[in-house]
Amino acid sequence: MANPHGSFIWYELMSPDVSGARAFYEPLIGWRIGDRPQGPIDYRMIAAPDGNVGGALELSREMMDHGAQPIWVGYICVDDVDATMAAIVAEGGAKFMANDVPGVGRIALMADPWGALFYVMKPMPPADGADAGSTAFAPEIVGHCAWNELATDDAPAALAFYGKHFGWEAGRAMTMGDIGVYQMMTHHGVEIGAVMNRLPGGPPAMWNHYWHVANIDATPEQITAGGGQVVHGPAEVPGGSAIVMGIDPQGAMFALVGPHL
Repeated sequence: MANPHGSFIWYELMSPDVSGARAFYEPLIGWRIGDRPQGPIDYRMIAAPDGNVGGALELSREMMDHGAQPIWVGYICVDDVDATMAAIVAEGGAKFMANDVPGVGRIALMADPWGALFYVMKPMPPADGADAGSTAFAPEIVGHCAWNELATDDAPAALAFYGKHFGWEAGRAMTMGDIGVYQMMTHHGVEIGAVMNRLPGGPPAMWNHYWHVANIDATPEQITAGGGQVVHGPAEVPGGSAIVMGIDPQGAMFALVGPHL
Protein backbone atom coordinates (compact mmCIF):
# COMPACT_ATOMS: atom_id res chain seq x y z
CA MET A 1 0.00 0.00 0.00
CA ALA A 2 1.32 3.46 -0.89
CA ASN A 3 2.59 5.57 1.99
CA PRO A 4 0.19 8.29 3.16
CA HIS A 5 1.08 11.98 3.40
CA GLY A 6 3.43 12.52 6.35
CA SER A 7 5.23 9.16 6.21
CA PHE A 8 9.02 8.84 6.45
CA ILE A 9 9.93 7.00 3.25
CA TRP A 10 13.70 7.39 2.70
CA TYR A 11 16.89 8.41 4.49
CA GLU A 12 19.96 10.05 3.01
CA LEU A 13 23.51 10.30 4.26
CA MET A 14 25.32 13.38 2.99
CA SER A 15 29.03 12.69 3.32
CA PRO A 16 32.31 14.07 1.94
CA ASP A 17 33.60 10.50 1.54
CA VAL A 18 30.95 7.97 0.61
CA SER A 19 33.49 5.16 0.14
CA GLY A 20 34.78 5.78 3.66
CA ALA A 21 31.23 5.87 4.99
CA ARG A 22 30.51 2.59 3.22
CA ALA A 23 33.44 0.91 4.99
CA PHE A 24 32.15 2.22 8.33
CA TYR A 25 28.41 1.52 8.13
CA GLU A 26 28.32 -1.83 6.32
CA PRO A 27 29.78 -3.90 9.19
CA LEU A 28 28.12 -1.74 11.85
CA ILE A 29 24.52 -2.04 10.66
CA GLY A 30 24.67 -4.93 8.21
CA TRP A 31 23.95 -2.88 5.11
CA ARG A 32 25.15 -3.20 1.55
CA ILE A 33 26.11 0.16 0.05
CA GLY A 34 26.93 0.57 -3.62
CA ASP A 35 30.63 0.45 -4.42
CA ARG A 36 30.39 2.89 -7.32
CA PRO A 37 28.40 6.06 -8.17
CA GLN A 38 25.01 5.90 -9.85
CA GLY A 39 24.59 8.72 -12.34
CA PRO A 40 26.54 11.97 -12.78
CA ILE A 41 26.75 12.58 -9.01
CA ASP A 42 28.12 10.09 -6.49
CA TYR A 43 24.87 8.66 -5.12
CA ARG A 44 24.76 5.08 -3.86
CA MET A 45 21.90 2.94 -2.60
CA ILE A 46 21.89 1.75 1.01
CA ALA A 47 20.31 -1.70 1.30
CA ALA A 48 19.20 -3.66 4.35
CA PRO A 49 19.03 -7.44 3.85
CA ASP A 50 15.47 -7.14 2.52
CA GLY A 51 15.79 -4.04 0.33
CA ASN A 52 16.79 -0.41 -0.01
CA VAL A 53 16.28 1.94 2.92
CA GLY A 54 18.19 5.02 1.77
CA GLY A 55 21.01 6.52 -0.19
CA ALA A 56 24.42 8.09 0.30
CA LEU A 57 25.25 11.36 -1.47
CA GLU A 58 28.87 12.44 -1.78
CA LEU A 59 29.26 16.11 -0.93
CA SER A 60 31.36 17.91 -3.51
CA ARG A 61 33.72 20.72 -2.62
CA GLU A 62 31.25 23.14 -4.21
CA MET A 63 28.41 21.83 -2.02
CA MET A 64 30.52 22.21 1.11
CA ASP A 65 31.65 25.69 0.07
CA HIS A 66 27.96 26.60 0.01
CA GLY A 67 27.40 25.30 3.55
CA ALA A 68 26.61 21.59 3.15
CA GLN A 69 27.88 19.44 6.02
CA PRO A 70 27.90 15.71 6.84
CA ILE A 71 24.43 14.78 8.06
CA TRP A 72 21.61 12.23 7.89
CA VAL A 73 18.37 13.66 6.45
CA GLY A 74 14.94 12.00 6.32
CA TYR A 75 12.43 12.17 3.46
CA ILE A 76 8.77 12.81 4.27
CA CYS A 77 6.12 11.77 1.76
CA VAL A 78 3.70 14.52 0.73
CA ASP A 79 0.78 14.71 -1.66
CA ASP A 80 2.05 17.91 -3.32
CA VAL A 81 5.68 19.03 -2.97
CA ASP A 82 5.16 22.58 -4.21
CA ALA A 83 2.12 23.26 -2.02
CA THR A 84 3.87 21.86 1.06
CA MET A 85 7.04 23.78 0.24
CA ALA A 86 5.15 27.07 -0.08
CA ALA A 87 3.26 26.49 3.17
CA ILE A 88 6.47 25.71 5.08
CA VAL A 89 8.27 28.79 3.74
CA ALA A 90 5.25 30.96 4.60
CA GLU A 91 5.49 29.74 8.19
CA GLY A 92 9.18 30.61 8.60
CA GLY A 93 10.84 27.53 7.14
CA ALA A 94 13.37 27.55 4.31
CA LYS A 95 13.75 25.90 0.91
CA PHE A 96 17.25 25.02 -0.31
CA MET A 97 16.43 23.22 -3.53
CA ALA A 98 13.61 21.50 -5.42
CA ASN A 99 14.13 18.98 -8.22
CA ASP A 100 12.32 16.47 -10.34
CA VAL A 101 14.30 13.22 -10.30
CA PRO A 102 13.48 11.14 -13.40
CA GLY A 103 11.84 7.86 -12.50
CA VAL A 104 11.90 8.71 -8.78
CA GLY A 105 9.68 11.72 -8.11
CA ARG A 106 9.78 15.35 -7.02
CA ILE A 107 11.84 16.33 -3.97
CA ALA A 108 12.67 19.48 -2.03
CA LEU A 109 15.26 20.02 0.70
CA MET A 110 13.74 22.10 3.49
CA ALA A 111 14.46 23.41 6.95
CA ASP A 112 11.88 23.98 9.67
CA PRO A 113 11.69 27.40 11.40
CA TRP A 114 14.33 26.29 13.93
CA GLY A 115 16.81 25.07 11.30
CA ALA A 116 16.35 21.27 11.28
CA LEU A 117 16.73 19.79 7.79
CA PHE A 118 14.38 17.35 6.07
CA TYR A 119 13.23 16.52 2.55
CA VAL A 120 9.68 16.43 1.27
CA MET A 121 8.98 14.05 -1.58
CA LYS A 122 6.19 13.02 -3.91
CA PRO A 123 7.34 9.58 -5.13
CA MET A 124 6.71 8.31 -8.63
CA PRO A 125 5.42 4.74 -8.20
CA PRO A 126 6.71 2.11 -10.63
CA ALA A 127 4.46 1.27 -13.55
CA ASP A 128 4.06 -2.30 -12.28
CA GLY A 129 3.39 -1.28 -8.67
CA ALA A 130 1.13 1.75 -8.43
CA ASP A 131 0.35 0.95 -4.77
CA ALA A 132 3.96 0.17 -3.80
CA GLY A 133 5.12 1.73 -0.55
CA SER A 134 8.40 2.33 1.25
CA THR A 135 9.44 0.26 4.26
CA ALA A 136 12.52 2.36 5.05
CA PHE A 137 10.86 3.15 8.38
CA ALA A 138 10.09 -0.25 9.89
CA PRO A 139 10.94 -0.33 13.61
CA GLU A 140 10.99 -4.12 14.00
CA ILE A 141 13.34 -4.89 11.11
CA VAL A 142 17.13 -4.89 11.46
CA GLY A 143 18.76 -2.40 9.12
CA HIS A 144 15.68 -0.19 8.90
CA CYS A 145 14.94 3.07 10.67
CA ALA A 146 13.22 2.48 14.00
CA TRP A 147 12.75 6.01 15.39
CA ASN A 148 12.83 9.63 14.24
CA GLU A 149 13.86 12.11 16.93
CA LEU A 150 13.85 15.91 16.67
CA ALA A 151 15.91 18.05 19.04
CA THR A 152 14.85 21.67 18.69
CA ASP A 153 14.63 25.05 20.40
CA ASP A 154 10.88 24.96 20.99
CA ALA A 155 9.45 21.45 21.16
CA PRO A 156 5.75 22.39 21.58
CA ALA A 157 5.90 24.81 18.64
CA ALA A 158 7.77 22.26 16.53
CA LEU A 159 5.16 19.60 17.25
CA ALA A 160 2.43 22.01 16.17
CA PHE A 161 4.39 22.87 13.01
CA TYR A 162 4.94 19.27 11.92
CA GLY A 163 1.41 18.32 12.95
CA LYS A 164 -0.03 21.05 10.75
CA HIS A 165 2.00 20.12 7.68
CA PHE A 166 2.26 16.32 7.99
CA GLY A 167 -0.63 15.21 10.19
CA TRP A 168 1.47 14.04 13.14
CA GLU A 169 -0.13 13.97 16.58
CA ALA A 170 1.08 14.02 20.18
CA GLY A 171 1.23 10.60 21.82
CA ARG A 172 2.80 9.51 25.08
CA ALA A 173 5.13 11.88 26.92
CA MET A 174 7.96 11.44 29.43
CA THR A 175 9.80 13.95 31.60
CA MET A 176 13.56 13.76 31.02
CA GLY A 177 15.47 16.06 33.37
CA ASP A 178 17.15 19.07 31.77
CA ILE A 179 15.49 18.63 28.37
CA GLY A 180 12.00 18.65 29.87
CA VAL A 181 9.26 16.70 28.14
CA TYR A 182 10.10 13.99 25.62
CA GLN A 183 6.99 14.05 23.47
CA MET A 184 6.20 11.04 21.31
CA MET A 185 4.62 11.63 17.89
CA THR A 186 2.16 9.35 16.13
CA HIS A 187 1.11 9.09 12.50
CA HIS A 188 -2.01 7.11 11.61
CA GLY A 189 -1.87 5.58 15.09
CA VAL A 190 1.79 4.47 14.87
CA GLU A 191 4.58 5.97 16.99
CA ILE A 192 7.14 7.33 14.54
CA GLY A 193 9.43 9.26 16.87
CA ALA A 194 9.60 12.11 19.34
CA VAL A 195 10.39 15.79 19.74
CA MET A 196 12.33 17.35 22.61
CA ASN A 197 14.10 20.57 23.51
CA ARG A 198 17.77 20.43 22.64
CA LEU A 199 20.39 20.77 25.37
CA PRO A 200 21.84 24.28 25.79
CA GLY A 201 25.28 24.39 24.21
CA GLY A 202 24.64 21.17 22.31
CA PRO A 203 24.24 20.63 18.56
CA PRO A 204 21.85 22.93 16.68
CA ALA A 205 18.29 21.87 15.94
CA MET A 206 18.38 18.62 13.99
CA TRP A 207 16.76 15.28 13.33
CA ASN A 208 18.34 12.03 14.50
CA HIS A 209 17.20 8.83 12.83
CA TYR A 210 17.79 5.62 14.82
CA TRP A 211 18.83 2.50 12.92
CA HIS A 212 17.80 -0.92 14.23
CA VAL A 213 20.79 -3.20 14.88
CA ALA A 214 20.79 -6.83 15.95
CA ASN A 215 23.10 -6.42 18.97
CA ILE A 216 23.51 -2.99 20.52
CA ASP A 217 26.25 -4.20 22.89
CA ALA A 218 28.64 -4.85 20.00
CA THR A 219 28.30 -1.39 18.49
CA PRO A 220 30.53 0.82 20.71
CA GLU A 221 33.61 -1.27 19.89
CA GLN A 222 32.63 -1.42 16.21
CA ILE A 223 32.20 2.36 16.09
CA THR A 224 35.60 3.12 17.58
CA ALA A 225 37.33 0.39 15.55
CA GLY A 226 35.87 1.91 12.40
CA GLY A 227 37.19 5.38 13.19
CA GLY A 228 33.97 6.83 14.61
CA GLN A 229 33.20 8.29 18.02
CA VAL A 230 30.64 7.19 20.63
CA VAL A 231 29.00 10.25 22.19
CA HIS A 232 26.24 8.56 24.24
CA GLY A 233 25.35 5.08 25.40
CA PRO A 234 24.63 2.31 25.46
CA ALA A 235 21.66 3.73 27.37
CA GLU A 236 18.51 1.83 28.26
CA VAL A 237 15.21 2.86 26.71
CA PRO A 238 11.69 1.57 27.44
CA GLY A 239 10.93 -1.83 25.96
CA GLY A 240 14.19 -3.61 26.78
CA SER A 241 16.39 -2.08 24.08
CA ALA A 242 19.25 0.39 24.34
CA ILE A 243 20.54 3.23 22.21
CA VAL A 244 23.96 4.41 21.11
CA MET A 245 24.64 7.79 19.53
CA GLY A 246 27.82 8.52 17.63
CA ILE A 247 29.67 10.49 14.99
CA ASP A 248 30.92 8.67 11.91
CA PRO A 249 34.50 9.12 10.61
CA GLN A 250 33.30 11.73 8.11
CA GLY A 251 31.54 13.85 10.76
CA ALA A 252 27.84 12.88 10.50
CA MET A 253 25.93 12.20 13.71
CA PHE A 254 23.98 8.94 13.77
CA ALA A 255 21.99 6.84 16.22
CA LEU A 256 21.40 3.13 16.76
CA VAL A 257 18.84 1.13 18.73
CA GLY A 258 18.68 -2.57 19.42
CA PRO A 259 18.47 -5.36 21.99
CA HIS A 260 21.11 -6.73 24.29
CA LEU A 261 22.35 -10.20 23.31
